[in-house]
Order: sequence, then C-alpha cells, then structure tokens
Amino acid sequence: MTDEVVRRPARVVVADDQTVVREGIAMLLGLLSGIEVVGAAADGDEAVRLVAELAPDVVLMDLRMPRCDGVEATRRIRAEHPGTQVVVLTTFADDASLFPALRAGARGYLTKDAGGDEIVRAVESVLSGDAGLSPSIQRRLLERLSEPEPQPQSGPAEPPDGLTARETEVLLLIAEGLTNQEIARTLHVSAATVKTHINNLFAKTGLKDRAQAVRYAYGKGLVRPPAG
Repeated sequence: MTDEVVRRPARVVVADDQTVVREGIAMLLGLLSGIEVVGAAADGDEAVRLVAELAPDVVLMDLRMPRCDGVEATRRIRAEHPGTQVVVLTTFADDASLFPALRAGARGYLTKDAGGDEIVRAVESVLSGDAGLSPSIQRRLLERLSEPEPQPQSGPAEPPDGLTARETEVLLLIAEGLTNQEIARTLHVSAATVKTHINNLFAKTGLKDRAQAVRYAYGKGLVRPPAG
C-alpha cells in the first residue's frame, strides 16, 4: 500500500466568445494531466449559468465577450459561487483590463500566449490560495506599485466630451466593474435611469460597450489603478 494521496483533476470551465479559441483551449487542456474540462461558455452569462450547474473549481475567463463581459461575469461568480475561482485568460494585458478584473475577484491573470504548463500552474496556484499571475503581469503590478503617487489636482477636473456630473459618476462606477443593477443601488436610482445615463454617455463619447468605457475612463485620467 502507499500513503500517497491521489488528487482529483481540477474541474475547469472555459469561457471565450470565439469558437475556435474556446475549442482550442479546451482541447489543449484535455491533453494535460491534472485538469478536466467540464464545460465551455460563449459569453459571461453562459459562464455564470455553467458555474451554477457544474460547480467547477476554476473558470478560465476571457474578458471581451458579448452580452456579459468577463469582468462582470467574474464579479457575479465570485459573489454567487465563492467556491469557484477565476483565472483570466485574455489577449489584453493593459491596465484598463487588468485592474478591473482583479478588483472583480479574479485570482489569476494570463495572456493567451501562455503555454499549457503555465495554465496548469495558474490553476493549481489559485486552488491552493495563491495568485496565478503570469510573469509579465507580475512585472506590470510591481511597476505600477513602484510608481509615485499622483499629486492631487488643484480643483475638480472638467468632465470630458460634455458629460454631465451624473454621467461621469456612472462612467466611474462602470470602470469599477459594477453592473447596471449595482450602479442603480449605489446611486439610489432605477436601473432604467442608469441605462439612460449609459446610453447618453456612449452617444457623447462614441463608445460602443463597457470595455471601451473602462479604457476611456483610464485614458481620460478619470480613474487610476490602485497603488496598493
């Protein structure tokens, strides 16, 4: 007999809106020891539904998806199913993608050039309570933490592109990863009112989705990544 404990494979759901990418990742993971792919989702809503049905250990989450993006899906999964960890697997490694995903509850962050061994290490890390970050992401976080604190402005900045104060407030809450319903609760207004504000700010800025809104907020200096 042996005292060695045989660990069961980590049960993983893959979420990516591109069929060829989603199927390719699932096929790659299927060849790796220690991982069992139990489901695949084409958007954030489907990812949340599969987590509720399958209770996987980890979701490998793309960020840019229709209907419900990866940040919002991560927030919902971590709030509703805390036993499931999220590792972001995305093309984007910019601050406007990285920090909202981490604030939403992602424990790992990899870019899609990661190899199979790196994905396995990230999955194992988050399941053991550690962070599963690629070396490039770790460097970016360290660079951001080492940057000097911004000096406070002498006065309030003028909202860009003719946005009202309320529209700017909604934009900042979007950048924090809040859903329409969460924004409504925060501002003590109806979800319909929030949707109207979002439609107005999208029209004024030419934005098309929430991911672009996050990048816009960072690009305009309206919000900054956390310094620590």
